Amino acid sequence: MNHNPNKSSSFKSGDHDHKNSVPRAESLKSSKEKDPAAADKNETNEQGGEAKESEIKYTLEKAWEDIQHFLSGEEGLEIPDIIDKYLDLVEHKVSRLEVPEKSKGCPVPDPEDDGWFHKVVEQMSKLHRHVSTVFKSDSSRGPLINRIGRIHQRVMSYLEDEFRVLLEESRTVEAAADQSPDAGQDQAKEEPNFPGYSKQVLATLNKISKLMISGGYEFECYEVYMVTRRNTIEETLNKLGFEKISLDDIQRMQWEAMEREIPPWVRAFKECANIYFSAEHKLAQTIFSDNPSVAKSLFANLIRVLFLQLLNFAEAIALSKRSTEKLFKFLDIYETLQDHSSAIDSLFPEECAKELKAELTATRSKIGETAICIFCDLENSIKSDTGRTPVPGGAVHPLTRYTMNYLKYACDEYKDTLEQVFKEHSTSKPRDYQGNSQSNNDENQSPFSRHLIKIMDLLDSILEAKSKLYKDVALSNIFMMNNGRYILQKIKGSPEIHQAMGDDRYKKRSYELRNYHQSYKRETWMKLLDCLNMEGLNVNGKVVKPALKERFKSFNAMFEEIHRTQSSWVVSDKQMQSELRVSIAGVIIPAYRSFLGRFSGYLTPGRQTEKYIKFQPEDIEAYIEGLFDGSTSSMPRRKT
Repeated sequence: MNHNPNKSSSFKSGDHDHKNSVPRAESLKSSKEKDPAAADKNETNEQGGEAKESEIKYTLEKAWEDIQHFLSGEEGLEIPDIIDKYLDLVEHKVSRLEVPEKSKGCPVPDPEDDGWFHKVVEQMSKLHRHVSTVFKSDSSRGPLINRIGRIHQRVMSYLEDEFRVLLEESRTVEAAADQSPDAGQDQAKEEPNFPGYSKQVLATLNKISKLMISGGYEFECYEVYMVTRRNTIEETLNKLGFEKISLDDIQRMQWEAMEREIPPWVRAFKECANIYFSAEHKLAQTIFSDNPSVAKSLFANLIRVLFLQLLNFAEAIALSKRSTEKLFKFLDIYETLQDHSSAIDSLFPEECAKELKAELTATRSKIGETAICIFCDLENSIKSDTGRTPVPGGAVHPLTRYTMNYLKYACDEYKDTLEQVFKEHSTSKPRDYQGNSQSNNDENQSPFSRHLIKIMDLLDSILEAKSKLYKDVALSNIFMMNNGRYILQKIKGSPEIHQAMGDDRYKKRSYELRNYHQSYKRETWMKLLDCLNMEGLNVNGKVVKPALKERFKSFNAMFEEIHRTQSSWVVSDKQMQSELRVSIAGVIIPAYRSFLGRFSGYLTPGRQTEKYIKFQPEDIEAYIEGLFDGSTSSMPRRKT
């Protein structure tokens, strides 16, 4: 049945404000103060009006009793005169509901009126249905049938407005809950008041839905419900920070702006899956309890649109330009879709659930595949670092810091998710690690672990190439030690990375680090020890003083050069710095002390001693402690 197009404009909007209407008692009090005589007259009129209302109420009930005899067929096919009287009474009663056009009030009956309006609606629906069916071919009954139809449409219009206003009351309840000083913000977030209807309002909404559906106004009932609830949910999501954004708008966004939109989306999706969807499902079941199929259909149609809107946002993000810094936000989206997919199965009708589950799976796959591509782009970032300038002092390379911090955060925060993403959405087989002693174990590793190892092996090869940029082999070894130590510390600090790599690879890296240490000592300190070699100092049992002087002279020059050069080198890891110094001292100090003790007496005391013996063992130890600080420092005064 079509809706009345001539309904008052004051009833078309559901935005009514009951608070702006003046109570009757207050109005009478105000008029008494202005004109006592007029007030007395008004009171008399009001009392007469109340008596008239009582009479109408009684007469309506009595008239309807008589009409029921007609509807039951006891009066034959003749339409009794009481119907016109009944219609007159209904029109008079309903006319009291009308409000001035400029008023913000709403023609909703007083809830304390014993439900007369809802009774009238039910009666008019029965009467209209009966006469429209029995007398549809009797043209002589046309005027009366039309009158009944007009009045029926009028009360249904009022009923529709009541339905709309009551549905919109949830906004007022939610706003009041949000502004309550007794509830903290955290508590309000944990226990949101949604949808916010009282039991009394729910009972009334249920009754109205039954009246509208039985009265032939099911389309209007469903439309009001859908529009009102959709607006309410969208406003609720807006409060969470999520607003509907078109695909084109998302594609035009800079990443910084897009990134800000993702946390509100995640929160909105979680709230919908955990709270709003189930609350809407229960609400529809409550309001349309007599029509379970209708409740399912309305809920499915309402939430389907919202659900697809949320998925569209995720798909738009998946289509954005890839870059490594986006990975973790993509994984946030993936986890949200993965963790809350079960809400679909438990709430939606089977056919709708199947459709939405397919949409969610497709979106999740796009996010997962893009996340893999982003993670793989880390390889390209490593390969693209082709700088030819060595890091000063052999310090940790920025590429090492970036790569290992990236991998550590990825594994510490998202390892399980990345494992699942690579397992479900990876389409390429990992490459074999030929020549790797642990290659036989690769078969037992997950796709993500294999890819993680691949990235770290690639980093190793790039660092090896960059170590060749140093002209000093010893500094090249310091560079590899610094970077190797940094990588090991990150692995040690992340059980997830350690687990992905396995103990064998961790031990192999530790072994390589010790090799760089030994190589460094050979390149620097073993050459210095050659100066303390006793070979050639004794000829025929006598010490050759010129050769001895040359040995001391060579040692002094070489040690000064080592100190001058390597004081500017960097070993940022304090433990490794200390280990290096102790290792160097352990090699040099005993050898120098022994050489000095054996041959210093062969030099003439005085100027000759001071010229060739520039360092005491304690001086050497102090100088070694000044190595690897990253700054050129002058030698401390030697002890005498």
